[in-house]
Amino acid sequence: MIKRYVSISVLLMMVFAFSASVFAEEKAEEKKAALSAEDIKNALGMSIYLQGGYTYNFENPASKENGLRVFDQQANSFLLDLAQIQFLKEPAVGGVGFKLKLSVGETAKFIHSAGLGDSKDVFDLTEAYVSYTAPLGKGLRFDFGKFVTYHGAEVIEARDNPNYSRSFLFNYAIPFTHTGLKISYPFTDAVNASLHLVNGWDVTDDNNKGKTAGLSVGVTPMEQLAMNVNLMYGPEKDNNNHDNRFLFDWVGTIKPIKNLSFILNFDYGKEEHSAADGGSATWWGGAGIAKYDVNDLFSIALRYEYFKDTDGIRTGTAQKLQEVTLTPQFTLAKNLLLRPEYRHDWSSEPSFPGSSSSKKSQDTIALGVMYTW
Repeated sequence: MIKRYVSISVLLMMVFAFSASVFAEEKAEEKKAALSAEDIKNALGMSIYLQGGYTYNFENPASKENGLRVFDQQANSFLLDLAQIQFLKEPAVGGVGFKLKLSVGETAKFIHSAGLGDSKDVFDLTEAYVSYTAPLGKGLRFDFGKFVTYHGAEVIEARDNPNYSRSFLFNYAIPFTHTGLKISYPFTDAVNASLHLVNGWDVTDDNNKGKTAGLSVGVTPMEQLAMNVNLMYGPEKDNNNHDNRFLFDWVGTIKPIKNLSFILNFDYGKEEHSAADGGSATWWGGAGIAKYDVNDLFSIALRYEYFKDTDGIRTGTAQKLQEVTLTPQFTLAKNLLLRPEYRHDWSSEPSFPGSSSSKKSQDTIALGVMYTW
């Protein structure tokens, strides 16, 4: 009888030991698989970005659109602004890299370049370029393909802007993307520059035989101050190689104290033989953004801007536009942002849709949610 109990005990111990071994191996495999997936993500430089929100227009426009807005155009409706997947590899000196960014959503409708989809598409190949850094000095970098513009104080993804909605300057004064060649070089830690030779503004397939040239110079004389001067010149009209468009863009960032920053932006544009009288059409404007980080979980941003479309070439109406936007931000969890926003727009002309007629102003409140993985 004792031998029987001993045998059963030994058998149970063996079963327990085997089960523990299998369980440990399964956990090890799960851990190995998880690490492997993370390693693949890091190796590909992969990231996913999701952005959505709701914008309420107090005028309740019959068109269900917010006037002169681009990315937050829909009024009184929940909206999937943007879903992105990105793959990125920065090139080491003497090495090759790449960037591929695919966008889906309402925002994708407005950033299409000519020859790559139309305004009804909710899919956009936003960036796709190959990079090479030649071993010359500090590294002479070449980027060839399609890339987002180097102009302006804001970008396509709301996450990287202080405000949820974009300014009139970002919507109308500058391009969104370019296709061509960019050559950049960091002269010092404080000075860098890049040259651009591209098809033009928001065109993948060139609409004429001319090319557009650009220059960008960045200067950071101290930690509290950074400036960028950007220029662009070339023909942008369909089948017209002679009427050139000029753009001057200046962006400055000032950080007088750790938690406070000011972002300033000025744009001036001019296009030959585009005004109603046959002369040059012009547009210009300036914007200022103040952002204060109260703590790691809460910040608040205030933006004011003025934009003058002298000849109506950019907005469709000769007018003076202004707006003020107040945007608190809450960090709910790692990489999850919540932004309520109030914005007041006004114009010298009745440019905003109303419930029955056009208005000279509009007020909106919005709630934006942004997540990055």
